[in-house]
Amino acid sequence: MRPARRVPDDDPMDDELVERFLEDGFVRIEGAFPPRVAQHCASLLWRETGYDPEDPASWKDPVVWVADMAQGPFAAAVNSAALHEAFDLLVGENRWHSRYSLGSFPLRFPHKEEPDDAGWHIEGSYLPDGAPAGRYHTNLRSRDRALLMLFLFSEVTETDAPTRIRVGSHLDVPQVLEPYGEQGASFVELGPKVDLASAHRPLAHATGSPGDVYLCHPFLVHAAQPHHGTRHRFMAQPPLLPSEQLRLERPDGDYSAVEFAIRRGLAGKN
Repeated sequence: MRPARRVPDDDPMDDELVERFLEDGFVRIEGAFPPRVAQHCASLLWRETGYDPEDPASWKDPVVWVADMAQGPFAAAVNSAALHEAFDLLVGENRWHSRYSLGSFPLRFPHKEEPDDAGWHIEGSYLPDGAPAGRYHTNLRSRDRALLMLFLFSEVTETDAPTRIRVGSHLDVPQVLEPYGEQGASFVELGPKVDLASAHRPLAHATGSPGDVYLCHPFLVHAAQPHHGTRHRFMAQPPLLPSEQLRLERPDGDYSAVEFAIRRGLAGKN
């Protein structure tokens, strides 16, 4: 069984994008939004840090977290035609909500200190009743998250602390999540388990140019890393929100690529 197509044009490039997503758990959309938009976004992010872009001595912390940003350039970045087409291909037409802001932003700077956020994990997306503040959960249906997205607002090479990705790890996670049922579990509890389950996977890095976007399966296992380069690294990692919750049983078989990958992982086809 293949994921249902939800776009009218049978474009071979579209098929290739979906196949890469199913196999690897992510696709890189090069030039998903214009570099000049990325430059405007970066200028606004520098303002939030209070640092001087021309003076590395002012970059005091290894990581600066910036909350949701909704100025015009950020809305333009997430609403390009290329991204909307990719959302339709991977999540399904009318199955995702448009965004007009981006957040959060882990802005990383060269630093001798090692950040404490470099462990392997998947993202949490919701707080169930009674959960401690900040202990976001994930369940098998990826409640409240259709995709993890990585927006690059600076040049990111191997030496600029790119996000580390375990290729194909999205297929290892469904069997980890299945015993937790609808309640799911926090990303803190799941971290060691998804780390162990995906340890055999090859490594990739989210490198690229300003304007590139990585669209990732919500179960892709990934990690930050210390920055021992010389340049800043500006990125956003917002979710794409679903307009309806993912469904793993569809009588009509009209599964999105995200849903199809979860079913494949449950079946052990990884």
